[in-house]
Amino acid sequence: MTLPTPTSAATLEVIDETAVTSGSLPTPKGSESRSPGRLAWKRFKRDRTGVISACIVIFFFVVAICAPLISKLYGKDPYTTYASERPELLDAFSYPAGPNGGMSSEFWFGIEPQLGRDVFTFLLYGIRTSLGIAVAATLLTTIVGVVVGVTAGYLGGRTDYLVGRVIDILLSFPSTLFFIAFMPVVYGLFVAPDENIPTSLRAISLILVLSAFGWASIARLLRGQVLGLREREYIEAAKVTGASPRRIVFKELLPNLWTPIIIQSTLMLPAFVTAEAGLAFLGVGIIDPTPDWGVMIQRGAQFYTEDLTFMLFPGLSMVIFVLAFNLLGDSVRDALDPKSKR
Repeated sequence: MTLPTPTSAATLEVIDETAVTSGSLPTPKGSESRSPGRLAWKRFKRDRTGVISACIVIFFFVVAICAPLISKLYGKDPYTTYASERPELLDAFSYPAGPNGGMSSEFWFGIEPQLGRDVFTFLLYGIRTSLGIAVAATLLTTIVGVVVGVTAGYLGGRTDYLVGRVIDILLSFPSTLFFIAFMPVVYGLFVAPDENIPTSLRAISLILVLSAFGWASIARLLRGQVLGLREREYIEAAKVTGASPRRIVFKELLPNLWTPIIIQSTLMLPAFVTAEAGLAFLGVGIIDPTPDWGVMIQRGAQFYTEDLTFMLFPGLSMVIFVLAFNLLGDSVRDALDPKSKR
């Protein structure tokens, strides 16, 4: 007599997840505990690194959204030069008179050398500016990349060939050098050389230029995914039943592409944060007096030998945010696609 081999709980869970995801077993009626979304959320909650990273990212976004309220409660703003009203805040060399960059109960993160602006509120609004531009660029890039990639992959033929060549050209560009050379040209299209460039125009131009060079990577990924999906049986069945291309794309293809779209978006946003800060540091993005991570690092680089504090806070906060978001992107990828985890 042969006895059945005992099966561990972990093995049963793997079997259940695989069966539900592949559709070989029906989901229990009235229960959503085994849906792919629920399973991904369950896997994500078990990832301690992902949960901690998500909390850090959420904290930064809450700070960015609530920056005006925090500034009002704090009683200061990022634009007032407090040293002009109170000269005793700076020493004879225009550096903060107090220790650690002038940190005190009145100025939590100290004051800026020379101008005497409050570092804490400047950092709050800098996070707001940088994240706002990065999020807008990520959304626009994702939309363009999805539309172009899915269209090229589904239509194929000459359309796919032309889109593929455009993507190859964009990916071959040295984007950083092109940003430095092209941004003044963009500004010159809307503003005369002797006029000041509005901050709103700088922000919009950054979003458009970052998106113009950022959509190619996600479009290439989705194009490859669609080329494989369009040969599946259910796509052929939809065509035989007379489904329109729009219905096939939105009802059949896109539901199978959400995982790579979400993963690419989570990895793209921190890249845009560092790109925007780099352009501001080089003087072709957001410029002083508008608060921005790159502006603060640029200003701090002028005084770091005498006052490291002013450069420390924006640099450290940006490193923490980018690291947390990259770790979050890895955790989301592992949760949505367990096969990618090594």
